[in-house]
Amino acid sequence: MASNKILVIDDTTVVRVKVREMLPPGNFDVLEAKDGLEGLNFIRQEKLSLIMLDFLLPKMSGWEVFQQIQAQPELRKIPLVIMSGRKEEVTEKLPEPFEYFDFLGKPFDKKQLIDAIKSAMAKAKLPRQEPVLVGAVAAKNGASTATSVNTSSTSAIADHDTITAVGVDKSPLPTTSNVETASLAEIKALNEKVVQMQAEIDGLKKQLAQVVTFIKQKIK
Repeated sequence: MASNKILVIDDTTVVRVKVREMLPPGNFDVLEAKDGLEGLNFIRQEKLSLIMLDFLLPKMSGWEVFQQIQAQPELRKIPLVIMSGRKEEVTEKLPEPFEYFDFLGKPFDKKQLIDAIKSAMAKAKLPRQEPVLVGAVAAKNGASTATSVNTSSTSAIADHDTITAVGVDKSPLPTTSNVETASLAEIKALNEKVVQMQAEIDGLKKQLAQVVTFIKQKIK
């Protein structure tokens, strides 16, 4: 019976099946999520050894899922591999070097997958400062409760060295969404810009009306 759970969050069935087939049977229990929201529910409910997260997802993007993970100290300890067919979409928000997670470009082969998993598990053990800031929507987490991390050894994958899978205790995410807070701020800023642009448009309309009136007077 598999003792380690890998969650693959990707809206493409081919990618999810590919990861499942490249991992040796019996070593891992592979969970699949087809969108960010479904993936986040798995993260909340399951004790995971690894998360493989596509950066572009329906319902909730991989960037938003990443922010939710970073908002919780215990979730940050789960080894993470971010996947994308366009690396620049990731580096726009998360510049290199990727210190606490690994990146896997699409398409990928078995060796690249295994190397990314091993690297992600090594990076997950690195000490980091608290709180970790993630762009404009990073939140300070004042929780001081220590989180226990269970470490277990997995069998060797193909011809590669044995990797260590890290399991993390389950814990509910905060009830207040950092993403929602940031979205409200963005909407407010956009509304202010719209009001400003509308005022400028009204001014231009007034000037245009004056020019038209002047031209009509000259024509007469």
